[in-house]
Amino acid sequence: MPRLPLESIVDPVAAPGTAASRLLGTDVPAAPPPSGLIAFYWYFIRQAKALFVLLFLLGMAVAVLDALIPIFIGAVIGLLSTHGPDRLLAEAWPQLLGMAAVLLVGRPLMITAQNLVAQQGISANVTSLIRWQSHFHVVRQGWAFFQEDFAGRIATRVMQAGPALRESVVQGVTAVWYIIVYGSTAVIWLAQADVQLALPVLVWFAAYIALLRFLVPRMRDRSKAASEARSLLTGRIVDSYTNILTVKLFARAEDEDSFVRDGIARLTAAFQRQMRLVTLNGLVLSTLNALLLTALGTVSIWLWQKGEIGIGTVAAALPMGWQIANISGWVAFNVTGIFENVGVVQEATGSIAVPPTAPDPPGAKPLIVTRGEIRFEDVHFGYGQERGVLNGFDLAIAPGERVGLVGHSGAGKTTAMNLLLRFFAPEAGRITIDGQDIATVEQESLRAAIGVVTQDTALLHRSIRDNIRYGRPSATEAEIIAAARRAAAHDFIAELADWRGRAGYDAHVGERGVKLSGGQRQRIAIARVLLKDAPILVLDEATSALDSEVEAAIQEQLAGLMEGKTVIAIAHRLSTLASMDRLVVLEHGRVVEQGSHAALLQRDGTYAQLWKRQSGGFL
Repeated sequence: MPRLPLESIVDPVAAPGTAASRLLGTDVPAAPPPSGLIAFYWYFIRQAKALFVLLFLLGMAVAVLDALIPIFIGAVIGLLSTHGPDRLLAEAWPQLLGMAAVLLVGRPLMITAQNLVAQQGISANVTSLIRWQSHFHVVRQGWAFFQEDFAGRIATRVMQAGPALRESVVQGVTAVWYIIVYGSTAVIWLAQADVQLALPVLVWFAAYIALLRFLVPRMRDRSKAASEARSLLTGRIVDSYTNILTVKLFARAEDEDSFVRDGIARLTAAFQRQMRLVTLNGLVLSTLNALLLTALGTVSIWLWQKGEIGIGTVAAALPMGWQIANISGWVAFNVTGIFENVGVVQEATGSIAVPPTAPDPPGAKPLIVTRGEIRFEDVHFGYGQERGVLNGFDLAIAPGERVGLVGHSGAGKTTAMNLLLRFFAPEAGRITIDGQDIATVEQESLRAAIGVVTQDTALLHRSIRDNIRYGRPSATEAEIIAAARRAAAHDFIAELADWRGRAGYDAHVGERGVKLSGGQRQRIAIARVLLKDAPILVLDEATSALDSEVEAAIQEQLAGLMEGKTVIAIAHRLSTLASMDRLVVLEHGRVVEQGSHAALLQRDGTYAQLWKRQSGGFL
């Protein structure tokens, strides 16, 4: 499978040189995991197959050693029945010493090795690998992917897939080996003593397999349903917390209670359906185990009375049956966890094993911006609706030209910018930059060439410095401060402090920047774009959250920023666009007027009507 180099990424979990960092590496498979459950498991297991093969072999070794214990018991009873106290040690010391060595040395060593592989080799490393690669693929999905789901549910799936996959494999390997080894050892050993002794075990196995065939698919489906209900509940809770200001402002805490309580009720119902199968499994299995022990005891005593087997064989047969009953009980006890984890993994594939929603086309090349000319050529787009938002949208923007898009809400202004950024693909027509169709270039290079300030500014829950430096990670401290000054943000930044005592540029801004006012967030966003210094600039209501005094100060800086760049600006406050080289008026997804501010006013058309309706610069 081809792999993508990620030399610039430093894994935060695995320190360089550790086993975790060597396992995670600095690259990931280029293709996302397949959606099939078994294929999804194998996608990750094969990347650490040496560890899983070792776990598999050690599990077999431990199971074999445990299966020998009833045989050792029978052997000791047999030696006691055939040797007197004065001859036992003298004649049977090699057998006794060998069994003691296996129990005292061999078994503890194998169990320790198994635990080291499972707990040290697989537990942390493989879990981190799965989480890292799952996040890598999810974060590269198109914007539309995240609009269709709760962010909390997606995050839960990414975080839970690793532990669930790991635990289900480790527990599954242990359970399978114990059942196979205990069962086959019992059948072989009992059959060589007397075929009739093996019959109860064989019948028990047939019934046990039938039980598993009935339960496994049902348990898998119900576990998946419970996992989906749990993720939905997490998504609802996170949605309430993320929008807590809206909840408080509208006094809707009780409605949010109902919203979450409904999710809890769904999870409870799904979990109860899952537990009913577990209860059924326990009832049937305990009955089968009781029948196995009774049948083994009855047959072994009957054969001993007939003189066909010795007392040592009876002493071994009963512990073997008890051992099989115990391990099947352990499997029954853990089957809830195993299948709950399988259900979590299966549900997680809905977010992780998803083909890229907006992949780069094969052979995509980096966008090279030499002049900054932008063309929309007969573009049609309507978010999949029959009535389109853009209907034959044509617009040519010359290199270095500053263009303002004007129109009523829903006219298609922001949609045109989303298409330029390739958040969506045109349903017809094309968009070019310097003659390069943006549908054929790498999206990362496209967005790297465009600086954007939007109306709804969301900041990362990191420091002010990190948020501004997001525009250019290599920027120096002096460049960050200079950008903040140009955005009229330095003064208020210097006075910031968070609850942990971090101040100034080290202060954290809270989730989505909630600790800052709208105007402060906007100025941080402008500083970020100033630092990025991209050849193409998109301003979508960039100063809408600012008061007039601050806006006037920033407009002067934006004028300097726009020098030599191709600029597309959107604003309902038409006064902010009056100085643009050209204003383009949209109605129903088409250009109906264009020209300078003065020329459009003189024409007395749509733009002039919009201008007249404004009061104090607002629509």
